[in-house]
Amino acid sequence: MIKNEVPEQAATDGHSENESSVTDDVQSLWHELRELNHMHFRLAALEAQQAGNSLVVMIVAGIMAAVLLSVAWLGFLAAVMLVLNRYGILTDNILLILLAVVLNLLLALVLWGVIRSKGYYLRFPATFRTLRSMAPTPGNKEET
Repeated sequence: MIKNEVPEQAATDGHSENESSVTDDVQSLWHELRELNHMHFRLAALEAQQAGNSLVVMIVAGIMAAVLLSVAWLGFLAAVMLVLNRYGILTDNILLILLAVVLNLLLALVLWGVIRSKGYYLRFPATFRTLRSMAPTPGNKEET
């Protein structure tokens, strides 16, 4: 009986050694995976912060450019009105101001049309079409 117990004990010890090495490997893999996930999240957070800073700079630069372009547009309109007045094409100051207002309104209407036409894409139409096609239809339910 002692001879039978020794091989069984040796087999049990070998089996427990294999289990412990597998357990150690799994634990090591789990820790590496957690560390890798932590690094990925940290990288994503840093990139999100950098993207946020870039977005703020872009918005501020865009606003400054819009103000400068607006001033330049108004200066151009004023120059056109002065030329019309100097050459006697339109001499009434009130009509000159009204012409400038009409030109501004026409440009605003053109820009409004551009904004409306592009607004459709802000609703993610292709994504919603794809999601609707993936959703189960009421008459086609799968039984559980």
